[in-house]
Amino acid sequence: GVDDVRKTKQALGWPTEPDFLIPEAALAHFREAVTRGAQHEAAWNASLSAYAKAFPDLAEELQHRLRDALPPGWDADIPVFEADAKGLATRDASGKVMNAIAPRLPALSGGSADLDPSTKTALKGLGDFNPTPANNTDEQGSDGGGWNYVGRNLHFGVREHAMGAIVNGLAAHGGFIPYGSTFLIFSDYMRPSIRLAALMGLHVVYVFTHDSIAVGEDGPTHQPVEQLVSLRAIPNLIVIRPGDANETAVAWRVALETRDRPVILALTRQDVPTLDRSRYAAADGLRRGAYVLSDAPNGEPELILLASGSEVGLIVAAAEQLQAQGIAVRCVSMPSWELFEALPQAERDAVLPPTVGARLAVELGVAQGWERYIGARGDMLSVARFGASAPTAVMLREYGFTVDNVCARARALLAAAREIQ
Repeated sequence: GVDDVRKTKQALGWPTEPDFLIPEAALAHFREAVTRGAQHEAAWNASLSAYAKAFPDLAEELQHRLRDALPPGWDADIPVFEADAKGLATRDASGKVMNAIAPRLPALSGGSADLDPSTKTALKGLGDFNPTPANNTDEQGSDGGGWNYVGRNLHFGVREHAMGAIVNGLAAHGGFIPYGSTFLIFSDYMRPSIRLAALMGLHVVYVFTHDSIAVGEDGPTHQPVEQLVSLRAIPNLIVIRPGDANETAVAWRVALETRDRPVILALTRQDVPTLDRSRYAAADGLRRGAYVLSDAPNGEPELILLASGSEVGLIVAAAEQLQAQGIAVRCVSMPSWELFEALPQAERDAVLPPTVGARLAVELGVAQGWERYIGARGDMLSVARFGASAPTAVMLREYGFTVDNVCARARALLAAAREIQ
């Protein structure tokens, strides 16, 4: 308190008045920094001007990158994935999209916590950030393009927290759109870094794969259960869990276009069907956070099925059976709560009409948070316990993530809703 400060000053022989004293000599010394700063800034601007004259194209790219602006045509090569019942894992789709974007977007740079082959995040042939090796030095683990200081692949090692801190630093400095990648379960190790990125509004992309108990034989230590909802709880952070390859492509567009906050992509290890977009709504609906994938014939559903990620294909298959049984069902793909919540209420109500209380949400994670979308009369097929070690198909069957179980839960929910009516 005030008395302790006064006694400390007296003990040190420091004047007790005024309360906050800056000696003239100290003030003069610090004010010299203003002049020095102006000189340094002038020297830097002169150097930058000379650089721009000598290398106009590179200077333009530098200014473009420091403004965090996307260059024209950056997305020209993003693939469109053909419908495929077998499909591919969204981690694989993500890798294809990244490598289509990277040659046109020099600012994109990053890596993984020693998991490039699994997270599919290597930018192939674009070099590894590392000192140039001596002749005959082992270059095991290279992503191609040579070890040098212009390499765009960063090998963070098994250091998730450090990776998070490094990508934050790159984003804070500017000139980079950094990404960091690991398994979703290991996002826990870098949560403080993710939280700070959200707090600071940094343009960082996190690519988290192996996003559910469908990881399979790796067992519960590697199977995320509560991670999705815990990340969704962080303010100013967008979490996107795309349902197929084409949603993954749109998710990358959103992640790179979103400059005022970090974005998480939660991706599957297992293959998921690539939906036929001539039968189902366009994947660009992902931008809205949730969208009507398929609808009742008259656009007036009596039952709504909601899902994110790999479970989107599951509700689509279930809806086909339910419709064959005469049930008017709507399927809603809901890859991002945050994007959906940003919509006006009227647009949200168009997707989830308040008059339809029979809603079944399906997600391979804990149920917490879904109550705001399923309402008081809805139901949730979720994971309420830790995972286990078994093949993916066995895991999904034992935890109830089957077409038959979704249909049974949906019929029971609808029967209860009809009784209330």
